[in-house]
Amino acid sequence: MDEISGKEGRAFSFLGLNRRDAKPRQRGVTEIRGPYYTPVGKRQLEDIFETFGEYVDILKFAGGSFSLMPAEALRDIIDLAHAYGVEVDTGGFIEHVLTRGADAVDKYIEECKDFEFDIIEVSKGFISVPADDMVRLTSKIVAAGLRAKAEVGIQFGAGGGSPPRELASEGVQDPGWAIQQAKRHLDAGASMIMVESEGITEGVSSWRTDVISGFIRELGLDRVMFEAADPEVFTWYVKNYGPEVNLFVDHSQIVLLESLRSGIWGTKDVWGRVVTYKP
Repeated sequence: MDEISGKEGRAFSFLGLNRRDAKPRQRGVTEIRGPYYTPVGKRQLEDIFETFGEYVDILKFAGGSFSLMPAEALRDIIDLAHAYGVEVDTGGFIEHVLTRGADAVDKYIEECKDFEFDIIEVSKGFISVPADDMVRLTSKIVAAGLRAKAEVGIQFGAGGGSPPRELASEGVQDPGWAIQQAKRHLDAGASMIMVESEGITEGVSSWRTDVISGFIRELGLDRVMFEAADPEVFTWYVKNYGPEVNLFVDHSQIVLLESLRSGIWGTKDVWGRVVTYKP
């Protein structure tokens, strides 16, 4: 029996789905991208949440898009997300804020609280910051009463749509170092680790599945989220780690991803093969 329900129940409920924990979930978390590649406003999100909101756990802004929006429109989006049990994530905009100095960081955190963001992402894909400073930043966000989601990866310059050739010229970092930093953020109170896809499943000639398995082996499924840039990538994650792997996808991909998690559809290599056992 599945856990999905609504005011009138799920359509075609006689056809069972893989059982999914009810929100708030610790595993099988799906984060979707909001405004970035295209504008995503309240009315569009209302359609998404009304039809598939039960499968969306987190709405993530990207590229500091919220700082370009009218304050009222931003509050409307956050209020709407909360009405559907969806948490709201700032994305990695703090990289930009850090270049403006410590006072700007303090004001940023306070403004995030004022707008009722749930999660502040801690990332440094484009800037060089001491590891100790980033861990202190995680502690500061947690102390302010917000959740911190630390973003780590092995590719410098990740997260801004840089061409693969430019990223390749930067080289990659030691995966062991990235995992160690992730552990430090968790010890400082981070609720989740976001693993960037660049250098792992994006912008590479062959996927670094060894890096993926290393994060899961050292940190566990429930504390790691993987960026899955396209259907081939998130299908691989579900196929290899099951429907309870935490994934970040574009909002346009929520239906396909949940079809895979629920076991009702998929490509030929996963069709009918994704199952759960929850007596």
